[in-house]
Amino acid sequence: MTIDMTGRSASGIAADLRERIERGELTPGTLLPSVRAVAADLGVNRNTVVAAYRQLAQAGLVEARGRSGTRVADRTAVAQEGYAPDTVLRDVGTGNPDPTLIPDPTAALARSTRPVLYGEPVIDPGLEAWARGWMADQLPHDDLLITVTSGASDAIERLLAQALQRDDAVALEDPCFLSALHTVRTGGYRAVPVAVDAEGMTVDGLRDALEAGVRAVICTPRAHNPTGASLSAERAAALREVLAEYPFVLVIEDDHFSLLSRAPLHSVIGPAQRRWARIRSMSKFLGPDTCLAVTASDPDTADGLAVRLTPGTTWVSHILQRMTLALVTDDAVRADIEAAAEHYAGRNAAFAAALTERGLPVSPGDGLNLWVPLPVPAASAREELMRRGWLVREGDPFFLSPDHAGAFLRLTVHDLDDASTTTLADDLAAAAGALRPGIRGGRIEA
Repeated sequence: MTIDMTGRSASGIAADLRERIERGELTPGTLLPSVRAVAADLGVNRNTVVAAYRQLAQAGLVEARGRSGTRVADRTAVAQEGYAPDTVLRDVGTGNPDPTLIPDPTAALARSTRPVLYGEPVIDPGLEAWARGWMADQLPHDDLLITVTSGASDAIERLLAQALQRDDAVALEDPCFLSALHTVRTGGYRAVPVAVDAEGMTVDGLRDALEAGVRAVICTPRAHNPTGASLSAERAAALREVLAEYPFVLVIEDDHFSLLSRAPLHSVIGPAQRRWARIRSMSKFLGPDTCLAVTASDPDTADGLAVRLTPGTTWVSHILQRMTLALVTDDAVRADIEAAAEHYAGRNAAFAAALTERGLPVSPGDGLNLWVPLPVPAASAREELMRRGWLVREGDPFFLSPDHAGAFLRLTVHDLDDASTTTLADDLAAAAGALRPGIRGGRIEA
């Protein structure tokens, strides 16, 4: 395509293109002319055009996609977790934990109110000491440091900001946790998809991403959201072997389900890794409003994380830190967390079995949700289920690669009783059957 531009300097070319993007003349996804074509058309050096495109990329207006060219960035907001507003339908797409299984923090708060003043350490010493032992599992590094942030997304944002520049590439699982995708996109980084299978992040996908020049990798070792996959020991070892060839790539391990997980942890952080971080959020077992996550990382990465956690402005509330410590070290609370873990696993397994019995094979995986493959388009199934009183979440927003989307639902069903489980399973099978011939009695036949 040809774009009418008058600028001849890098800033002038960038200003011309920016104006057209802001006016909507160049819409998201539009492929910009090649550097060679613009340089020839304007009679300028190619490096001038390269500099103009870099300015636009740093402003988040365009995305450089290597051999695929430079395209106008998609500014569409990433879907978020949580209840859908203003609906009378039964919402089974929330991604929320069960509020009745979140420990009551009242007693812990009562023991967490000593005043903290400017200049005191930003991390509560008791929480730091406990976290060092909790976070060290399978980490082959004795020099780990602890950082406390306002949740896992805050930790990921800080980790990427201290290590990357805008338009740097980040390897993300595909499908991907919505929060991680949102953080990468709003930070102006390029998301590079790495396929996920039943054993988690794939080795070939990671190798391709590293060879493509990613500067950071975000990996979920267990209870992958949305699929529920967890790394096997063999897969984790293979991923560590690939990562060992890239010791200065930042490896972020998001162990978000930690105390609730029914799968063993198999880490991708090996002894060769120089830049690494493991994040564990409290939101799944102490509640999203806890807004606290613990990160273990190498000293250089920890220093970068701490830059904005200053004693005068942005530390995480010590009330929250002490409340968290009081809860996670309370034997009764830990027993309640373990009971919650069994509840989530049991209810998900029951629903997966119900769907499998009705001809929709589903693996329960691990985590709060179920990833349901469909023999029909997910959008059509969603509409059919809405007619039956259910609001479900399609799998499409979780995918980076659109070619893989279109045939999945992610369901949050752990709070359904037996009768509701049966009803939803029947309705889902019936919805699929209504969209595909050869179905009898609400059950799908091969």
